[in-house]
Amino acid sequence: MTQTGVMPTKQKQQRPKAVKEEHIKVEPRLFNREASWLEFDRRVLEEALDDDLPVLERLKFLSIFSSNLDEFFMIRISGIKEQIEEGVGELSPDGLTPTEQLRELRSRLLPMIRKQVSYLGKTVFPELAKAGITIEPYKLLSPKEKKKLDKYFRDNVFPILTPQSVDSSHPFPYISNLSLNIGLFIEPNRAATQKNLRHLFRQKRFARIKLPPSVSRLIPITEGKTRFALLEEVIAANAHHLFPNMKVTEGHLFRVTRDADIEIREDEAGDLMRTLETELQRRRFRFPVRLEVSASMPDKMLRLLTAGIGLNENDVYKIDGFVDIPDLMQLYSLDMPHLKERPISAVHPSVLIEKKNIFEVLKKQDVLLHHPYTAFSAVTDFLAQAAEDPRVQAIKICLYRTGKDSPVVRSLMRASQLGKQVTALVELKARFDEENNIEWARRLENEGVHVVYGISTLKTHSKVMLVIRREGDKLVRYVHLATGNYNPTTARLYTDLGLLTSDPEIGNDATSLFNFLTGYSQQTEYSRLLVAPVNLRERLSELVKNESEIASQGGEGKIVLKLNSLTDVGMIEALYEASNAGVEIDLIIRGICALRPGIPGMSENIRVRSIVGRFLEHSRVLYFANGEGAGKEVIYIGSADWMQRNLDRRVEVVFPVIDPEIRDYLKNEILAGYLKDNVNTSILGPDGTYVPVKLNGSKRFDSQMSFVGVDILA
Repeated sequence: MTQTGVMPTKQKQQRPKAVKEEHIKVEPRLFNREASWLEFDRRVLEEALDDDLPVLERLKFLSIFSSNLDEFFMIRISGIKEQIEEGVGELSPDGLTPTEQLRELRSRLLPMIRKQVSYLGKTVFPELAKAGITIEPYKLLSPKEKKKLDKYFRDNVFPILTPQSVDSSHPFPYISNLSLNIGLFIEPNRAATQKNLRHLFRQKRFARIKLPPSVSRLIPITEGKTRFALLEEVIAANAHHLFPNMKVTEGHLFRVTRDADIEIREDEAGDLMRTLETELQRRRFRFPVRLEVSASMPDKMLRLLTAGIGLNENDVYKIDGFVDIPDLMQLYSLDMPHLKERPISAVHPSVLIEKKNIFEVLKKQDVLLHHPYTAFSAVTDFLAQAAEDPRVQAIKICLYRTGKDSPVVRSLMRASQLGKQVTALVELKARFDEENNIEWARRLENEGVHVVYGISTLKTHSKVMLVIRREGDKLVRYVHLATGNYNPTTARLYTDLGLLTSDPEIGNDATSLFNFLTGYSQQTEYSRLLVAPVNLRERLSELVKNESEIASQGGEGKIVLKLNSLTDVGMIEALYEASNAGVEIDLIIRGICALRPGIPGMSENIRVRSIVGRFLEHSRVLYFANGEGAGKEVIYIGSADWMQRNLDRRVEVVFPVIDPEIRDYLKNEILAGYLKDNVNTSILGPDGTYVPVKLNGSKRFDSQMSFVGVDILA
């Protein structure tokens, strides 16, 4: 889920020399990355179609599905279209040319979109209506209700609108990315048009009205705010105010999706922030990749739109129902708890409650945080206490996605105001959060925080906070490392893991890491941390190879990986080799998985499952049995997925779990729980399809709900 977030992203691809799209297909060793992305979206859609979920939760998943597809078109489809435009003939992992990929992806998308829209109209809307929540056609409202909405239009909408018509003196208007628009035809009402204007309006012409994003699309009809009219219908009913003395045809909705990838040649960017701001402006005008239209749109209008926008019929998606479903999330904010999942109670670690001084706790033990089951306030309280503590000398942190109103940023400002040395590495290039991060960077700088943007050629994706505190005659380092961002909002929606520790070696490594990020040091040696692109790939390869050697020598090799995505060819081939050596491998991959499991002689010992449930699975856990019995296993958690971009083109941090109690919890509760799940789990087959796990008489076990109320160190 959005991926806004919650979701996989695209990297610019290397462009080989153009070749003809002629090839001989062979049995692929890898799944198509784009197709695997869509299979994840299919599982999100299946979650939305679960009649056992409360109706507003199903609406939420329908919205997430649409948002995921928006990102898929803006990032992945746009990349394939660029390949075609530039004559790239490189085959995908499953042997398809770029043109064939587009055809295949469209064939997968169309039935999913039809199923989504149909379920919304035939199931969700009727169930909402039974609960008293209705979206009612303007034309069926009473005269009094129409009058009220017409007044709303005149007072709140009409002054904002700018209708645009197309003729020889008015070129086809620019249609902004993801905006919702009404298309209609207008022609002169000859009986009403003044004689001196008739020569200007001699024929029917196309006009476009953009729905203003500042106005809610759902307009309350009554005071109770559970009966709504649609903004587009209110505008259409009042179109005569926009086109006086003109005949106006019925309006039809359309929406354009554009390429949203930003490519910055940072070696030529003297000021990264200014360059990024310029690129964000340019992103608004990137090339179109998709046109969504109401299914009722006449062919003449559709031909005019596709020609004016610069697309063809294969880029058109006709929606036989509600267009732009995420707009309906306004309904989710209604105070109707019986139509939603019961909120979970997040636990604050008891060990931190008993001793209010967090630093005293961390001197004695590490503390594992498991969000959203562990309250994110454990992190913000740690930072807030560090900001106020007179013994704290310095705070350093990596910020990737922080959210709109961040207590993390406020604490950093407070620490700076109190005279502490505060350094924030703000990743300006975090996709779709660029503008938010630019704003935070400026505010932090204004408060005296040292703001840096990391290494120009790498995106900093690591989640690390370092607090340096003077205790007696020495400085002690306290570290927070995590799989998720410093974002309280997503911490309630994503499953993530974090670790609070005062381990001296980790503290020393964290210091070296920040020197690497802020001072451009050539640090290559880390005692405990695995850091991409320095030593992470090499160490992961060694860990996989070690299990292979153990199995080859008759031992019990075992690997369990929980990741968001697995696409790196080198690591997949290493897992294939381990499987052939006899290593038992269980992969819990939420989203994209290019590895083909269950193929004799290649991956017969590899099993892949995906968990899609109430929360977005975001934590990464790596388990290697290490052949030495209980207590000797190697367990890491961290920020990196096994993708080439994460291992080679990003700064990522993966860290070891040393505390025996925490290691047992990760192995026997978290990983074992996910492998036991039979509610949210689908199994990936050798053909690339996912099949939901069947109970077959077994007791239901929901891994996500099994963690609710658990105090890890109680």
